[in-house]
Amino acid sequence: MSGDNPPREYVTGSLHALGHDAGLRALLVGQANQIEPHLAGLADSVRDRIEIVPAATVVAMGDTPREAIRRKKDSSMRIAIDLVKEGRADACVSSGNTGALTAMAHFVLKTIDGVERAAIISAIPAAHGHTQMLDLGANTKATPEQLRQFAAMGAIIARDIHGLEKPRIGLLNIGEEDIKGHETVQAAHALLGSTRLNYVGFVEGDGIFSGDVDVVVTDGFTGNVALKTMEGAARLIANRMREEFRASWLDSLAGLIARPVLRRVASGLDPNRYNGACMVGLAGIVVKSHGRADGVAFSRAITTAVVAARRGLTAHIAQALAADGLTTHD
Repeated sequence: MSGDNPPREYVTGSLHALGHDAGLRALLVGQANQIEPHLAGLADSVRDRIEIVPAATVVAMGDTPREAIRRKKDSSMRIAIDLVKEGRADACVSSGNTGALTAMAHFVLKTIDGVERAAIISAIPAAHGHTQMLDLGANTKATPEQLRQFAAMGAIIARDIHGLEKPRIGLLNIGEEDIKGHETVQAAHALLGSTRLNYVGFVEGDGIFSGDVDVVVTDGFTGNVALKTMEGAARLIANRMREEFRASWLDSLAGLIARPVLRRVASGLDPNRYNGACMVGLAGIVVKSHGRADGVAFSRAITTAVVAARRGLTAHIAQALAADGLTTHD
């Protein structure tokens, strides 16, 4: 209910996910009068796997995290997280207010042992396939110890979920030299260098895409700015190419010839394709979808949640942190 788009888009995304996964059930949390009309005419095989869970209020994009926790206990966002806590749902997916979602998830679910703050992680297109990047917006500030924890969780996901034997970890900075960066980044750099992680040092913004690292670690403020910049650049390039191929009939002909290649490139860089970022470190699965996600993008966020739930991501991270000895500095 609390994304930038009307509920229709999120219902559409849910139906798309249900249609592609016969083992999936959906609890649609919100105001029934805005959800029910979009379920009319569904086949019983799909409708029987949907339950509407009523919620009296909605967390608005302008609500502060404190207001959301104190005054929106009956909101769709809070009830969805409560369902995970109660075991009625395996995961929560939301396109709503990131700050409120983060605060509520921490308040209700808590974090796993050895993790102070959960971080939002997602795959970013890169020269070698993908780079895992965190934090993408859960924490506007992070201590050196929290950045170390983010690195440990990112390494576990890259290794055990994506099959990289010894993932390379980079810390985002304004330069690669050891003397660059503010005090927090410098302290995190020293801390990461003392761990058993495969830490390769500082990386600049262009290093996210270079293929030289598998995991990029930063605070949520910087990570979210970087993510939104990537999305804006991708849209700008796509729009500019579209305009250029329409400039003349010769350009249109060239565009027609190049269309198969351009479609593959656009598909690989489409932000909607990578929609859905896990909040790793929580004692439960919460996936943040882009606030402006359409139905197709929202269905991808649901798929991300399904994969995390079926692979037991929460328990796996807790066990791996303990087994790898990464819950402490040692």
